[in-house]
Amino acid sequence: MKNTSPIISVTPALTEAEAAEDTGPEVELRTLSFSSEHHGARLDRALADLVPEFSRNYLQQLIELGSVSVNGRVIGKASFKVKASDSGQIELRPTPQSQAFKAESFPLDLVYQDEHLLVVNKPAGMVVHPAPGNWSGTLMNGLLGFDAQAFNLPRAGIVHRLDKDTSGLMVVARSRAVMEALVQAIAARTVKRQYLALAHGTWYGAPQRHVDAPVGRDPGNRLRMAVVDLNQHSGKLAQTDLECLANGPLGCLVKCTLHTGRTHQIRVHMASIGHPLVADLVYGGALAAGMQRQALHAARLALVHPVTSQPMIFEAKPPVDFAAALECWGLKYNWASF
Repeated sequence: MKNTSPIISVTPALTEAEAAEDTGPEVELRTLSFSSEHHGARLDRALADLVPEFSRNYLQQLIELGSVSVNGRVIGKASFKVKASDSGQIELRPTPQSQAFKAESFPLDLVYQDEHLLVVNKPAGMVVHPAPGNWSGTLMNGLLGFDAQAFNLPRAGIVHRLDKDTSGLMVVARSRAVMEALVQAIAARTVKRQYLALAHGTWYGAPQRHVDAPVGRDPGNRLRMAVVDLNQHSGKLAQTDLECLANGPLGCLVKCTLHTGRTHQIRVHMASIGHPLVADLVYGGALAAGMQRQALHAARLALVHPVTSQPMIFEAKPPVDFAAALECWGLKYNWASF
């Protein structure tokens, strides 16, 4: 089955085979300033007013975890009374309560849906799971709003990730049995994912290249990944097939096929061979051709349906910003032959 256009506009622990690319901070710090309206109020009630996007229950858990301080002193009781002159700080972090995020109603670009699974074309800028700094408007929030049954599934049925600024296709389960089957298929590498990357630099040599280079935390910067020597640093084997589809004096369009799903794998591998992605400031790219986010798009997803056993192939053309960047650099490719 092949579907190349949207039909509708609208997890257990993730496996190592997933492209889990969000590596932002695990804690978000916010400053608290209590006003006269809060004088004499319980700490949890005052917090509910100052941080209204979170439930009072969640804020009470943070207090119990020692994540709230007032006037430089950690406060562990929700019943603590605040004063108008008080100031403080709260550490927003995931808790069991915070994982039960609220449903939100906003359009999802559904390329395919049946009673067992969904295929979503995620736009650039959308975070997959709620996390510090991105507590709402995530794909998970949207899935919970689209189908109330998603509340019965870990992570609302999400079985793999794209990072915030990567656009493209994701498969989502709608039942526990299908979720387990998809997780196993991803681990067995029978779910095939291909990406389009716009990279700096003219491509030289054979159009096809296989990159086999372990990926782990960058020893010099723990907030990013890097190709590492496993004899000296921790990391995991990583393999990516690359094929140059279009070439020019400023850059190249490359098809990337994942054989493993390490964090930021494509971005790291492309940078390691001298072709960092356009606008990927973390890995050596620069703003160019109008791109304001890393030029990476999950263009093709192939899998065997876990229930019907039918082979399925889905494709999504790059979004407007990506297509405009290709035109700016004079890179042309026949998408019908992708």
